[in-house]
Amino acid sequence: MSDPRVLVVGGGITGLTVAHELAEAGRHVVTLREAAPRLGGKIATSAFAGLAAVDEGADAFLARTPAAVQLAERLGLGDRLTSPTDATAAVWHRGLHPIPDGLLLGVPGSVVPMARSGLLSVRGKLRAAIEPLLPRTPLGADAIGPLVRARFGDEVHERLVDALVGSIYAADTDRFSLGSVPQLDTLARQHRSLLLGARRTRRAAAATPTGPIFAAPLDGMGALVAALARSIDAHGVDVRTSSPVTTIEADGSSWRVDDEIYDQVVLASPGRVTAPLLTAAAPDAASILADSQHAGVILVTLSVPARAWPERLHGRSGYLVPKPVQRYVTAASFGSQKWAHWRPADGSQVLRVSLGRDGLDVGHLDDDTVIRTVVDEVNDHLAIDVQPSATRISRWPDAFPQYRPHHAERVRVLERALPGGVHVAGASHHGIGIPACVASAQKSAERLMQADAPAR
Repeated sequence: MSDPRVLVVGGGITGLTVAHELAEAGRHVVTLREAAPRLGGKIATSAFAGLAAVDEGADAFLARTPAAVQLAERLGLGDRLTSPTDATAAVWHRGLHPIPDGLLLGVPGSVVPMARSGLLSVRGKLRAAIEPLLPRTPLGADAIGPLVRARFGDEVHERLVDALVGSIYAADTDRFSLGSVPQLDTLARQHRSLLLGARRTRRAAAATPTGPIFAAPLDGMGALVAALARSIDAHGVDVRTSSPVTTIEADGSSWRVDDEIYDQVVLASPGRVTAPLLTAAAPDAASILADSQHAGVILVTLSVPARAWPERLHGRSGYLVPKPVQRYVTAASFGSQKWAHWRPADGSQVLRVSLGRDGLDVGHLDDDTVIRTVVDEVNDHLAIDVQPSATRISRWPDAFPQYRPHHAERVRVLERALPGGVHVAGASHHGIGIPACVASAQKSAERLMQADAPAR
């Protein structure tokens, strides 16, 4: 009996990992098709300001969620992983304010750091301080914003939780699923008081330290993509770039994809891209996928001359901008202070500035406007007058899936609507971020191999 043929649609981190897992197991003939001319999806790394590798998208992954670290180690990148420096972040709200100590994804775990912070008003501090006295808040809405506002008031939500979580997911957390952020969901379900729960959770974590929170390859996140590409090539995967899929149709117990026959298909492409592919084969699933919502961002990389960078900003890793005071810039990362290997020989500073989010479209801005906007806003935020010596614009339309309330139930309905032999994986469904995409890919590959096992 010949090995089953599998098509993986999508050459981002999810699709590459699916292909890697299947190819390494050696039980399938695997083809991977990617519509773009390159692999990697939303991961890209290129030279900038004299540095060989500066990321254009994600610059790290969670190390305490092991899927990505373990994959990197399997690919031979273990000794090339590094972690951020001890530089600390701030929140800009009419000035830079250090992020208070004791937070859990923005949720306060202590009253004292809040009381000492200049980020919150006296009224905001008093409102937050009564949180431990409040009765349990119902979780039926499955949205982060309503929960945090009910527990701590608007200021803690807008200036801490939404500023942080919204920056991670390019989200409006007033309409982002609580269940899709496991740390916050667990906190809310296990504890009446979020403040007391955050305190206990942080103490428990401190008692059992597990190493750095974040990790990244020294050669950029693109090194992970390159290592996956080398691995699947070595294992004989048929990789086709600039090869969009147009139709998927049932052909007996198999699947005809653009006139090629496959036993199973893994759709590791964004939800809205996947939807039209399933219109004929699985119309109910296609309808669910068509409703997927995404947010686009622009990431601008700047080189700031050493003489223009004030001493008072040393030791900072960057800052977040809460929505009520946002224009276009949502966050800025001081890359050369966050990463020791991003320090040019001339002492200049590499900054990465994010624009756009759910509800704040930036796709219409031309390049000149983007650069002018970034320079003006960063200069205003930092009270400096800098003209960058080098710039780079990286546009990421629809890069961030937006998990609306009850997202998990939507995914369950979607997966029940899929016909046998068709699978979905990736950020549109099972979690945003590289570790979540890797884990989704590995689970999808495992399910596929289990489905084929009886036939072998």
